[in-house]
Amino acid sequence: MTTQTDGKTELSTRLSANLDRIKRDFAYPSNEALIIRNLVVASLKCDAAVLYLEGTADVNEIEKRIIEPLIERTNTSFKNGNPLDAVRLEIVTHRTGKTASTFDAINEGLLNGWTIVLIEGVNQALKFETRGFETRQVSEPIVEHVIRGPKEAFTESAAINRSLVRKYLRDRHLVAETLNVGDRSVSEVTIMYVKDLADPNIVDSIKQRIRAVRTDAVLTLPVLEQYLDDHPYSLVPSSLNTERPDRASAFLLEGHVILLMENSPAALVLPITIWSLLHSAEDHYMRWAYSNFMRIIRLLALFVAVMTPSMYIAVATFHEEMIPTDLLLAIAATREKVPFPALLEVLLMEFAFELVREAAIRVPTVIGPTIGIVGALILGQAAVEANIISPILVVIVAMTGISSFTIPEPSLNFAVRITRFILLIMGAFMGFFGIALVVACLLAYLTTYSSYGVPFLSPLTPHYRSSADMILRMPVHKERMRPHNLNPQDSVRRPERIKKR
Repeated sequence: MTTQTDGKTELSTRLSANLDRIKRDFAYPSNEALIIRNLVVASLKCDAAVLYLEGTADVNEIEKRIIEPLIERTNTSFKNGNPLDAVRLEIVTHRTGKTASTFDAINEGLLNGWTIVLIEGVNQALKFETRGFETRQVSEPIVEHVIRGPKEAFTESAAINRSLVRKYLRDRHLVAETLNVGDRSVSEVTIMYVKDLADPNIVDSIKQRIRAVRTDAVLTLPVLEQYLDDHPYSLVPSSLNTERPDRASAFLLEGHVILLMENSPAALVLPITIWSLLHSAEDHYMRWAYSNFMRIIRLLALFVAVMTPSMYIAVATFHEEMIPTDLLLAIAATREKVPFPALLEVLLMEFAFELVREAAIRVPTVIGPTIGIVGALILGQAAVEANIISPILVVIVAMTGISSFTIPEPSLNFAVRITRFILLIMGAFMGFFGIALVVACLLAYLTTYSSYGVPFLSPLTPHYRSSADMILRMPVHKERMRPHNLNPQDSVRRPERIKKR
């Protein structure tokens, strides 16, 4: 007979009743994934059952460390004691045994790859972690390539990802907590942070947001990111995805929090600032002069990606006097036979470029680069020869597209691309005044924007003490301060430079 406690059904002392309930929950025998092994515990001389889901558990581990000891071992000191203690402590060689007293806990364990042991006469079950999900091996990063630095990337296994982080950050204060999300399909979310660095208020806020998620299922980390976001309609991202465990570990050392999830080959970094989105994984693997040079190039490319098409439209439409006469005559000569206005011309070319970029991603990997290169060349050359667009516009759009590829974070890349179209339309209708208006509104918005309570433009504005690792960075031995906008418990890194003798 079963009882109800806090809305959850407790197990019965009858093995057959417990099995019947689990069979109903998993639609057995129609659902052939549920494996039930009935056996007799030799040392206790009582009936038992071992349950697991095919495809989620390691069958070899179950056979060698759970089933064989239960059948073959004939002696135990728990003759008159608790059978569960006998199984967990003396008989089974697997040492991750936990007790479960409700069917909800059993079902959750089965779905997560655990093995369940039920014993006749006991209203509790034992569950052992025997996860055996198929996973991809650790490989090189696909998006965040580096010339110097580690070549390891996260995989779809949360256990492997946690191991990779601990490989880089061997700190006894590194904490990994697990929370569940999803009502129908329960998924585990791992929260990792350094306990004596991260702000407890930020950690608690993230935990509360995860617990507050109410939905049938959260299958991947990018979906969870959207549930946690305070600004779901904003173009500006409030979190950062990284597929590099070394970069995730570096964020942890600054006082950030990272989220890991099964089926997601990336870590979600919380909170973030705009500087985090502009920095590359390789910035600290190069000498400071090389790194700063690349950061300057990246910032110039960001300006080109956002402003160039709109400035061209504004100058060509409203402010011809700002163009040198010779250049103005050259532009006019190239546009003499173009039948479209400048705005439509730019929009047509930008749309074609975005089309080629999207197609290059979706087509098979083997021919993807070929599609991108050939498509761009053919479209550009044919459009110029047909007098649909002017040659100078091909140069402008190409420079804009190439510059957008220098932005390290894909979310920021999308924000830049969409903002470019907004600036383009405002520049076409209002000239430089429209562009300045959009830029002023954007800056005003960014000054009020926050990521999980941290100002987006900090530590620049509002000003906080930090290592000044924003637009440029200092040599490694001078980066003594952790960013105070994260309110770290330990604000000093204490680096030391080897002195010459």
